[in-house]
Amino acid sequence: QLVESGGGLVQAGGSLRLSCVASGSIGSINAMGWYRQAPGKQRERVAGITSGGNTNYVDSVKGRFTISRDNAKKTVYLQMNSLKVEDTAVYYCNVVTRLADFWGRGTQVTVSS
Repeated sequence: QLVESGGGLVQAGGSLRLSCVASGSIGSINAMGWYRQAPGKQRERVAGITSGGNTNYVDSVKGRFTISRDNAKKTVYLQMNSLKVEDTAVYYCNVVTRLADFWGRGTQVTVSS
């Protein structure tokens, strides 16, 4: 019910924009967010946005990444600028509703030096 897009290969310093669309009868959405998991590492929360538009970020991406959402489209975005090699990971979309959490299948982001 969550479909991510926008991943790919980019050189360090470049930009990518991830999108995640919630479809089907997912219900009323509360918080939305992005997580990532690099090889050999635990999944970490990158950014989140509440239903009221409040945002938060992991320290390593502050000032470079921007999360936003379009409630009418049930879509959350992650604009990633000034990408670094260490941003390489599979990025997962997360949507929280009153009844459940939903996860996307992930989209690969690879940053080359």
